[in-house]
Amino acid sequence: MNRTKKYNDILYISQLEMDTIIGIYDWERRQRQIVCVDLEIATDIRPGAQTDHIDDALNYKAITKRIISVVTNSRYNLIEALAEHIAHIILTEFHVSWLRLKLSKPGALRWARDVGVIIERSATDST
Repeated sequence: MNRTKKYNDILYISQLEMDTIIGIYDWERRQRQIVCVDLEIATDIRPGAQTDHIDDALNYKAITKRIISVVTNSRYNLIEALAEHIAHIILTEFHVSWLRLKLSKPGALRWARDVGVIIERSATDST
């Protein structure tokens, strides 16, 4: 019997902080706020590990620059909408099969460190 092992490698970006216009209240529409992104992306690291060349790996710098561009130029009301937008871009532009994204607003609630959403999406969700 011919079995192929499924690899579950994860590239991650942790605590990427940017400022943006986000929120439903008038003051939130006038004042930029910090949001924080944590991202896990399914990938097969073996090609890059074998060649030791960035062209054979998922480029986390390119992903980070794209997220920063999207977030800092966005004007969403809800973090849910911004999270979906980021996920769609990563899935489609970087051709990944799966991701988990945490998007939070530090200090949004007086009694909590942060508040946010965690979503998981696959390439089939983005078509």
